[in-house]
Amino acid sequence: MVLSSPSTVLPSSTEREISRDVLTLSRHVLQQFESFTAEAQDFSALFSRIALAGKMIARRLGRSGLVEDALGVTGSVNVQGEEQQQMDDYANRAFIRALEQTGLVCRLVSEEMKTPIRLPENCSLSRLALLIDPLDGSSNIDANLTVGSIFSVLRPRENCPETNNEDLLQPGRQQLAAGYILYGPSTQLVYSIGKGVHSFTLDPSLGEFVLCQSCIRTPERGSVYSLNEGYFCQWSEGIQSFVRYVHRRDGYTSRYSGALVADFHRILMQGGVYLYPGTQKKPEGKLRLMYEAAPLAFLAEQAGGMATTGTESILDIFPQSLHQRVPLIIGSRENVAEVLHCLKG
Repeated sequence: MVLSSPSTVLPSSTEREISRDVLTLSRHVLQQFESFTAEAQDFSALFSRIALAGKMIARRLGRSGLVEDALGVTGSVNVQGEEQQQMDDYANRAFIRALEQTGLVCRLVSEEMKTPIRLPENCSLSRLALLIDPLDGSSNIDANLTVGSIFSVLRPRENCPETNNEDLLQPGRQQLAAGYILYGPSTQLVYSIGKGVHSFTLDPSLGEFVLCQSCIRTPERGSVYSLNEGYFCQWSEGIQSFVRYVHRRDGYTSRYSGALVADFHRILMQGGVYLYPGTQKKPEGKLRLMYEAAPLAFLAEQAGGMATTGTESILDIFPQSLHQRVPLIIGSRENVAEVLHCLKG
């Protein structure tokens, strides 16, 4: 008896569905490397653990009105001076628990912790560091709106003292990988290791992140501008000039959710520009460079976009501290160029 090949037995639509479902996140990461090296396996495993933390967070968010300690604040203030939400604390602990005793990451820097946490059981096997905003936009949770997680992977500089974390202070262009997880109508993970930007959607029936879109390219121009216009009177004349410009011009529409990941994801996929400029009270800006602005800038440039403070590229900034803040203008090249033109008067 002669057996038919799978392609002749299964309908083409079924074959495509199977091919899609087996291209999971961990397999895709492996394929990004030229050969099946130890480094490729480590990165594949690392992304599997990041994905696990994302699944844990997504599950708890989906049950946030049904379980205790999911909604509301903890009553404490984090290192940023911001009131900590219950889910902020949970998301931070989820990443730590997902990565400890894995041998994959030696140090973890988080928005929720003043100093990095050291995972000594991993340090004999890995020198990698993971920097995270465990739950961006957490003030949206009680209103059942979209939130996200942002992450960046670094290799600490050699011959540089670990004291004061100087070995972690390096420009965004030296990131080994960056990405985010978006918790919305579906849970999506978007990442890059410097070889394009790729998007995965969590299939709850499989429990896996499955490839959704590969080699994403941001449009050269988009119609969306995203910023909190409630701060208009506190901005510089250049930013005010840009807002007046888009108010007078056809073809622009305003979209702002209060969650950086959600607003950036729209810009990445549809084009446009996102702005979080400095103000008179906080000219340094609000967003953290190393685990918010730099990872998203890495993705933006990989997708053909731009990211700047208004005076310099986000990826060229040499950090002075782990929790350094910066202004952020990010998105399609033509839209960002329009903002810079207004800033120059």
